[in-house]
Amino acid sequence: MLADARTVCPALKAVPADPAGDLAFLEKLAVWAQRWGPWSALDPPDGLLVDTTAAAHLFGGEARLLGDVEAAFSKRGLSVRAAIASTAGAAWALAHYGTRGTVVGPGQDAMQIMRALGDLPVAALRLDPDVLTVLRRLGLKRLGDLGNITSGAIDRSGQAADTAGRDALHRRFRNRKSPSANPLVRLDQLLGRVPEPLLPVVAQPVPMVQRRLMEPIRHRTLLDQVLADLAEDMARELEGRGEGARRLEAGMWRVDGEVIVRRLELASATRDPAHIARLFEEKLEGIEAGFGIETVRLRASWAEPLAAEQGDVEAAAERHGTSLSACIDRLAVRLGPDAVRRPVARESHLPERAQSWQPPLEPAPSASAPKNHERPLKLLDRAERISVLYASPDGYPQRFRWRGSVHDVARVEGPERIAPEWWREKSNVRLRDYYRIEDTIGRRYWIYRSGLAGDGRGGVPDWFLQGIAS
Repeated sequence: MLADARTVCPALKAVPADPAGDLAFLEKLAVWAQRWGPWSALDPPDGLLVDTTAAAHLFGGEARLLGDVEAAFSKRGLSVRAAIASTAGAAWALAHYGTRGTVVGPGQDAMQIMRALGDLPVAALRLDPDVLTVLRRLGLKRLGDLGNITSGAIDRSGQAADTAGRDALHRRFRNRKSPSANPLVRLDQLLGRVPEPLLPVVAQPVPMVQRRLMEPIRHRTLLDQVLADLAEDMARELEGRGEGARRLEAGMWRVDGEVIVRRLELASATRDPAHIARLFEEKLEGIEAGFGIETVRLRASWAEPLAAEQGDVEAAAERHGTSLSACIDRLAVRLGPDAVRRPVARESHLPERAQSWQPPLEPAPSASAPKNHERPLKLLDRAERISVLYASPDGYPQRFRWRGSVHDVARVEGPERIAPEWWREKSNVRLRDYYRIEDTIGRRYWIYRSGLAGDGRGGVPDWFLQGIAS
C-alpha cells in the first residue's frame, strides 16, 4: 500500500499513472529514434525497436552506435538499456537481461545466437507470467535449458538433431495461439527461424506553410501582411485535415542567416486566420529585420481534431462576393420561376399546416410561427390510417399495423393534445392525442388518435401515423 511505502520511505513521490500519455510519449520517442535507422517500432510499455541495418558504419561501428544512443538519451534525462542483435527478439532479450551495451553481430546462425544468449533467463523470451511459471516448474530456467530440450543438439545449420523434447513442449502449449503464450514460437523468433512482423511508426507531418519572398522585407507592415496570408493558408491546411492549432511557431529567416522564432499557444484549438494574425501582432514587437527577411514559415507543432462548423451564409457572401439571394436568382432564371420553392412557417399549431412552400420571389409571411413542441424531422405528406391495439379506448397503444407490417410498441411518450382550429373547422372535428412511440427494434414513429371515446363527435377513435420521429 502507498501508506506503507511512505512509512518506509518518507521522501517517496507518487503521481497518478497516465498510460495514454506514456504511449503518446513513446510514439514521439520512436519517431525521434529513427536517427539511428530507417524505421522504428513500438514495444509497449517502455521499449523501442530500431532497424539499424546498413546504418552502423555511419556512426563508426555498432559499439559506437550504442554509445551514441546512450549519450543522446542521457542528454534528455532518460535512462536506457540498449543492445544490438540480428533479430528483434534477441535484441530485446539482451537489452532487458543481458550485459549493458552488448552487441551480437549480424549474420550469426541459430547456434551462435543460442551460445551468446544461453545464460539468460527464460523471461527473456517475452512470455506471459503463467507460461514462465510452468517452465520454471519443469526446470527450464535459462534459454540454454530450453534450447537443449527443444533441439537436443543444434548443429551448424541451426537444424534440430532430436525433436522429442520439442514435440513434448508442443503438445503442452499447442492450444496457446498468442506468441507470448507459446515458448516455442518465441524461441524460433529469437533464433531467426520464424519471422516476427513489426508495425513501423510513421511520422505524421505537421501542418506547415511558408513564403519565399522575391525581395527581402524590412518593414513591420509588410511582415504583418505576410503573416496574415500565411494564417489564411494555415487555416485551409488545418481545415483539410479536420484539425485546429493549439501551438503555432512563426519562423523568419534573415538575409544574414539568423533565424527568428516566435511561438504562440492557444487555450483551445482554432483555425480562424483573423484570430491567429491578431495574436501574432504582439509577438512581432521589437523584431530586428537586419538586412531583410527573405523567408517566413508558419508551423502548427500541436494540433487537435476540430469539427467543421456552419458559418453565416450572408456574412461569407460579403467577404467572397457571393450571396444566397444571387444564387436563387440564377436558379430561377435558368430553371424557371416555378421550379424553385422555399419553405415558410405559418401560424398554425396543426403539424400539416405549420409549414408551406412558396416561390422565392414572393414576400415571406409577416406573422411568426407559434412555438410548438419538438416535431419529427420527417412528416408524411398525408397522415396514413393505421390499426392500433390498445388496452382501453383511452389507453396507450400496444401494437399497430402500418403498410402491411405489424409493430410491437416498446416505449411510449405522450399524449400531446392538439385541439382543432375552431375558426376554420366544422364543429364536429375531433381532438388529436399525439404519441411518440418506439417499436421493439428501435424504430420511432409519431402517431395520433383522432377523437375520444364518448366525445359525441363520432364512433370509435381512429388512429393515424403522421411522422417518423428522430
